[in-house]
Amino acid sequence: MKNTLLILLSTLTLTAYGQDKYDYLSFNNLIEIEGTSFVIGTIENRSKMDGLKNSYLLFIDTKTGQTNQVDFPNEGYLEKIEQVKIDDLEINKIIVSAKTVDLDGKKGIDWNDPRQIIVLSTDGKERVQLTDSKLYVRTWVVNKKTGTIVIAGHYDTNNNGKYDKTDKNEIGIYDLKSLKLINKI
Repeated sequence: MKNTLLILLSTLTLTAYGQDKYDYLSFNNLIEIEGTSFVIGTIENRSKMDGLKNSYLLFIDTKTGQTNQVDFPNEGYLEKIEQVKIDDLEINKIIVSAKTVDLDGKKGIDWNDPRQIIVLSTDGKERVQLTDSKLYVRTWVVNKKTGTIVIAGHYDTNNNGKYDKTDKNEIGIYDLKSLKLINKI
């Protein structure tokens, strides 16, 4: 009986440990950050057993080779990464739209969870989430004349996971230099 238990536990341990060899990193995209020596790499860590383990952005200084990693929650979706560079207003930021919150608490982050807007510095060392975690961001646009970002979305007020007429719509205007809310409409 002891031998059987020992063999069973050893097999289980080796099988679990052996699965790590099937993990792999995927460099999906490289994005040059205009006006800097940095490049952003979008990276996903995947496993055959678990699927997407985590994703992150890697800011690479192409002069020194130093890197800065910006992590996102496991199972989070990075949807869009955009540089906003407005020389006249001295603004140079990276805007990321991503799903990073499991709002319904069911089986991780999925397509039914809200999208957030996150602003990063060009070296990846500063990170500010502009929108509330419960706001379902539908669209956003940058006004390059004023240096603001306008974000439209809604709150699921009845928590049914669907957009309907009882939900509260909102438009927020944020200053990209100070990263502060100017007004909500």
